[in-house]
Amino acid sequence: MIIDLPSTSTSQLNKKLVEIRERGGAVALGRVLTLVIAAEDDDHLEDAVDAANEASREHPSRVIVVAKGARTAAPRIDGQIRVGGDAGASDVIVLRLYGPLANQGRSAVVPLLLPDTPTVTWWPGKGPKSPSEDQLGQLAQRRITDSAAEANPIRALTTRSKSYVDGDTDLAWTRLTNWRAQLVAALDLPPHERVTGASVRGEADSPSTELLAGWLAEYLRVPVKRIKTSEAQGIVAVRLERPSGAIELYRPDGKTGTLTQPGQPTRRVALQRRDNRDCLVEELRRLDADEVYEASLRGLSKLAPARPPSGGRKDTATAKATKAKPSAAASAKADAAKTNAAKAGASKAGASKAGASKRTTSRGRKANTTPEANA
Repeated sequence: MIIDLPSTSTSQLNKKLVEIRERGGAVALGRVLTLVIAAEDDDHLEDAVDAANEASREHPSRVIVVAKGARTAAPRIDGQIRVGGDAGASDVIVLRLYGPLANQGRSAVVPLLLPDTPTVTWWPGKGPKSPSEDQLGQLAQRRITDSAAEANPIRALTTRSKSYVDGDTDLAWTRLTNWRAQLVAALDLPPHERVTGASVRGEADSPSTELLAGWLAEYLRVPVKRIKTSEAQGIVAVRLERPSGAIELYRPDGKTGTLTQPGQPTRRVALQRRDNRDCLVEELRRLDADEVYEASLRGLSKLAPARPPSGGRKDTATAKATKAKPSAAASAKADAAKTNAAKAGASKAGASKAGASKRTTSRGRKANTTPEANA
C-alpha cells in the first residue's frame, strides 16, 4: 500500500503512521534499526528503495528516504508512506524536499526515527567527503557510501580514507568479500610458504581493485603492484608470488574465476559481481567499526607504482631521442663556431685557403654528428 501526502509535514506523517499501525496492525517494535537513505530525486532513487526493501527481509527496519528535489522550487515536503507488499519487511517513508528544505534533511528525519534503535545512513549515489561530519551522517552509528557511484571513484576513495572514523564503510569494500575469502582459502593450502610479492589487475577507475591491493599490502607486508587494464569490468586478476610458484585468481567475465596454484588442480570458483542489495544486507549485519576496512585504507599508501602500458616505454624513449637530436646538432654547431673563430686569427696571406679548409672541415663534422644524433 502506498499513501501519498503532498505538501505535508513530519507531524502529519507521524499521525498517519499511527493511524496505519492501529488499523492494519503493523508493529514498529519489530524493527531492529532505522535506515536513512540520502539521495537525489532522480531515476536511481527507486533502485535504492528496492535494495532497502530486499535487505529489510533479513533486517526489519524503518526506511526513511531523503530525496532532494529542485533547489529553486518553493519550500515544501512531499511525503509518501509505503507499507505491506510495497515495503518488504519494513515501513518506508519517502520525503521529497524542495527549495531551501533540500538542505534540511536532518530536521525532517529526526521526528521520524525509531526510539532505542540504531541508525544507519546510506548514500547510494554521490556522498559527502566526510560522512561523519554530514548532517545525516551525524545521526548514524554506521555510515555507508559507495565510491563506485562517484564521478571520480579513485579520488573519492582517497578523500574518504583521510576522513575515516569508526563506523564508516564503503560498498566498494563489501564487494570484495568473495575475493578475500578465496585468496585466504588458497593460502591455507600447502605448501605453506611466505608470499614475496603480489599484483592486482583491474579497471583504472575501480575502487574495489584499489582496496583489494591495499588490503594485500597491509596484511602481507610485501610490494603490491596495482595494474590498470580495460580487459573487463572491476577486478580482473590477483597474483601472489611464492618461491614454489604463483597463486593466481583470474576472472575475465565478471562471473566465474579460475584459481591456479602449484600442486593443486585448477579450480573454477563463483565470483559473480555483487549488486547493492547483497552488499547492503552484509553491511547491516554489523554496526561496529570495521578495522579491516580501516587497515585496507592505510594500505593504499603502500602500493607500488602501477606498471606502465606496453607503449609507455616506447613513447618515453622516442621523446628522449627527439630531445637528444637538437642537443647534438647544437653541440656540433658550437664546435664548428669555435673552430672558425680559432682559424680566423690565421695570417692574411693564407686567408683564402684557410676559409676553404674551414668550410670543408665544418661540412665533414656536421656529417659525422648526424648519425650520432639519430642513434
